[in-house]
Amino acid sequence: MAPGSSRGPGRRPSSDRSRRPQRAGRPKPVAPRGRQAPRFTGRAVVLLSVVLLLIASYTSALHAWWEQRGDIQSSRAEIAMRKEAIATLEDTKKRFDDPAYIKQKARERFGWVMPGEVGYRVIGADGSVQGSVPTLDEPPTATKDQAWYDTLWGSVEQAGKDPAKAKPPADPDEVLKKQ
Repeated sequence: MAPGSSRGPGRRPSSDRSRRPQRAGRPKPVAPRGRQAPRFTGRAVVLLSVVLLLIASYTSALHAWWEQRGDIQSSRAEIAMRKEAIATLEDTKKRFDDPAYIKQKARERFGWVMPGEVGYRVIGADGSVQGSVPTLDEPPTATKDQAWYDTLWGSVEQAGKDPAKAKPPADPDEVLKKQ
């Protein structure tokens, strides 16, 4: 160890470090003043094209997912609506098990009265019944008078009709509203 050096053999004092020569390496390239360095290199163009390709491929999958999600939501809403309609129909079915409810409906729909009660109808000056008048449906016509070949030909005519023009079956909700 050298006298006056407390750092160890072969080490220079800290004041000598600042006088170190700089490394000889490549100088940094400087772009000429009239021309700028290109913004996109070949690697950047390839990377950008790969990213755009991935975005395009995932967009179609994302679109399909979004449509399916909408279909699922609409199906869930329809299921909830149908469950509510089923609950309403089951409630109506349970009500018809009650004899008092049946009597009430018979009074409302057909104008029936219980034995011993007196039913009244208000008749206007023109002779028509005022207010709501319940009516019964016409009984079905008897087909016994019709020959078998007429019945057969009627079914052939019915089969030849366009089903699109036929009246669709009644909606249960509309039937309940009419009652």
